[in-house]
Amino acid sequence: MNKTEIKIGILPNQFLKKGKFDKEEAIKLSGKIAGVCYDKEGFLHLVNESEEKTMRRAQMTLDNGHHSVYDHVFISLNIQNVPKILAMVLNNEHMYTTSEKSARYTPIVREDGSIITEDEERLYNKWIDIFKIKIKSQYGNIYNDAKIQKLAQENARYLVTVFMPTQMIYTTSFRQINYIASWMKNYYRVNINSDKDFNVKVSRAMRQFLVELYKLNILDTRLMRNEKSRSLSIFGKDLDKKEEHFGDVYSTLYKGSFAQMAQAHRHRTLDYQMEMLDEKEYFVPPIIADDQMLVDEWLGDMQIVRGVNPQGELVKISEAGNYNDFILKCKERLCSAAQLEIMLQTRETLLKYKKALEEANHPLAQDIQKYSYGARCTFPDFNCSSDCGFHEGKTLTRLI
Repeated sequence: MNKTEIKIGILPNQFLKKGKFDKEEAIKLSGKIAGVCYDKEGFLHLVNESEEKTMRRAQMTLDNGHHSVYDHVFISLNIQNVPKILAMVLNNEHMYTTSEKSARYTPIVREDGSIITEDEERLYNKWIDIFKIKIKSQYGNIYNDAKIQKLAQENARYLVTVFMPTQMIYTTSFRQINYIASWMKNYYRVNINSDKDFNVKVSRAMRQFLVELYKLNILDTRLMRNEKSRSLSIFGKDLDKKEEHFGDVYSTLYKGSFAQMAQAHRHRTLDYQMEMLDEKEYFVPPIIADDQMLVDEWLGDMQIVRGVNPQGELVKISEAGNYNDFILKCKERLCSAAQLEIMLQTRETLLKYKKALEEANHPLAQDIQKYSYGARCTFPDFNCSSDCGFHEGKTLTRLI
């Protein structure tokens, strides 16, 4: 198998037949479920009805757009060599579960046929060494060598393309994967001839993904009609025109790296979109920010890999949701174990939220106050099961 090609397999389930999805059986079960809403005797009666009657009902639901019954059938995909950005596209659609290989814990190694360039590999290893020295110098009394290695990898991967291949187990419903496929198909049609290299590369990855789904017998044109003209939720447009708002619901806009976006939109109760910047900018890890020579070297190295869209490239990020779900995000990200960039951004949004509520004399102003003193372990309604004992982590002033 070519290491640059996406490969998908289906994890064992009742609809796996000779390595492919048993679409006919899935449709048949959904057709029976569709009868539950009006059958007096319930589902057990429908199990024994004639296949002709079941399929007639299934066809009716497929034709009239009443597709929710196809959400009862879930498919777990073992996706290999998927570009990180395509994994992000999938993870931004809210009906899913993902277990994905993490670049925090595994080193990035360039292999034969890999999309990773020699420059990326060289700079990645160079900066791992630099970060290890900086981290050990400042936090050697807090972190052991294994933790320092992990943190160095986490920061060095900012120099590696967002198209780097990764692996994931992705579970969603029969309906949802068909809907996503239809949105990808439309994205491909619109962007394959774009003058923007990023869009073209995303389009090509989507085409590979769709080919694999077709091979596995997962796609059904009747579920892919997209009559409501929906599109992939991750890609925003004219985000600068959005107005920020903070109340019972909120909407905010900020710049963050691809890597931060990949972390942030895992909060599935919140809505995220991203848009490329007109002029490229890059995240600078705070651990080197006090050394201008290192900052200049970092930005210079980013220029070397700029054409591959490194994960440290900044994008516009739109974040929206309700107050309670934002506080849940704080309970996840305001922690010494969280990725630093998203911790800092969450803190910044929290303080902006707090100020806006206070200025508006909003009833929630008093509530948000109790979350503004530090990390989640300082929250009155959070119980930390593993005290880090790290002062700068608890005060949210750490640099790594």
